[in-house]
Amino acid sequence: MYIHIGNGKTVRKCDIEAILDLDGATVSVYTRRYLSNAQKEGRVEIFGLDIPRSLVLMRDKKIYLSALTVSTITS
Repeated sequence: MYIHIGNGKTVRKCDIEAILDLDGATVSVYTRRYLSNAQKEGRVEIFGLDIPRSLVLMRDKKIYLSALTVSTITS
């Protein structure tokens, strides 16, 4: 099964580790540090032109930032 994460991008459901609300996830200093390191390593991709609202962590450690909300992606 595939899940649409925004801007025409779909991913396989079995390849997703977690889908997180970006506002809630970035409260922690550890999450911000993880995202910063992932961005420096080139593992972060942004989908959509609006402000990212959710973070999709993949099994291969890629991170997709989506303008869709968690509830939109998971429904």
